Amino acid sequence: MNKKILALSFILIASLVSIRCGDQLDLEPNNSIDANNALKTSADVEALMVGAYDALSDIDVYGGNIQMDAELMGDNGELFWDGTFVSPGEIWTKSMLINNDQAEATWLDSYETINICNNVLANLDLVTEDRRDRIEGEARFIRGTVYFELVRSYARTWTDGTPASNPGVPIVTEPTTTENAMAKVSRSSVAEVYDLVIDDLTSAETLLPEENGFFATTYAASAILSRVYLMQNNYADAAEAANRVIESGIYGLTNRYADAFNKGSQEGGNATIEDVFAIQINSQDGVNDMNTYFASSDYGGRGDIYIELAHFELYEPNDDRLNLFYDDERTGKWNNQFGNVNIVRLAEMYLTRAEANFREGTNLGDTPLNDINLIRERVNLDPLVVLTLDDILLERHLELAFEGHLIHDIKRTQSNVGDLPFDAPELIFPIPLRELNINPDLGQNDAYL
Repeated sequence: MNKKILALSFILIASLVSIRCGDQLDLEPNNSIDANNALKTSADVEALMVGAYDALSDIDVYGGNIQMDAELMGDNGELFWDGTFVSPGEIWTKSMLINNDQAEATWLDSYETINICNNVLANLDLVTEDRRDRIEGEARFIRGTVYFELVRSYARTWTDGTPASNPGVPIVTEPTTTENAMAKVSRSSVAEVYDLVIDDLTSAETLLPEENGFFATTYAASAILSRVYLMQNNYADAAEAANRVIESGIYGLTNRYADAFNKGSQEGGNATIEDVFAIQINSQDGVNDMNTYFASSDYGGRGDIYIELAHFELYEPNDDRLNLFYDDERTGKWNNQFGNVNIVRLAEMYLTRAEANFREGTNLGDTPLNDINLIRERVNLDPLVVLTLDDILLERHLELAFEGHLIHDIKRTQSNVGDLPFDAPELIFPIPLRELNINPDLGQNDAYL
């Protein structure tokens, strides 16, 4: 692995000191560092946990690129990439090269985030007892969530072949403190990675509180679990996980669709009642990379992504979601460059519960028809009388457009991207070339051999 990951304890401690007191740390070249010499108190580990959230918010993780890449990869004529950066363009045209630097950065920064969580988990004995469960839950939440994003981007999807034998991504659950420690770590199977993800998230559900400011809660873990189960076509568990979030009563749909977006951080919680989990951005810290690419220069963005007529034609004429577009070719979801990055909204939970119940023939929490009509009512659409699976999937596509769901919904429903079937090797990211140079045991994905 890259020295950036393998000597990560240096970076962790630098972040920790910066977070706590703003002191400078003399970073002389070194191949290893003993984390136990740096983490001495509960406050140290808790500050390191804050560093894990900061790593999660990196632009190549949940600061925007994971979500944007999912939209570019799944696009079939509803978007137009007009940017000058080569790597996102390769993703949009489904022609990534083995040295695609965006795929590389997401891999590296995701494993950095995981390693911070591993350091936290390895030092839980330092944490004050009344805070230990929460800290463990937050670390497991972030680690499980990041592994989920890695396995569904860099490996074959759950329903493509045999998960127990398909290569997934390397599993590392211990802190990496030496440059060569991970040089021969091979890829675990897709099934093994999903097992870790589910174990981390179910543990996080138990350990985390119902309310935790803008940090992860038990319901944030439930929400990501609902995504995991949906990717596995495990509809019963997906419905139950989504239902736990809905029935908590903590979250609600905003009165207007537009009000769910472009809100900044507020002390003590996420910016809207609809956010189950969001990445916190403000003018002092963080970058909203969705704004960078989706918003025009009038709103601080580059304006590299245009919305095409093919997308607009999917809406009914009175759909209030159309009012969030501007200049006839931009989505207004990401106009605030200092706005939070919505990761899970309550609307998604209703859509997941509706689809899972419909497929199972159940009515857990409510009927699928009522859940879909609730989403439609907010955007001023007439209620449906008869519901089909196509109705549910279209509603999901429009409600969650440009939020990072597209390629994953295509894969789990075994749909096509233009002429490419859901299991086309071009729809999987390459294992970064520099990782293969260090560790040939990783093996490359089929499209890049």
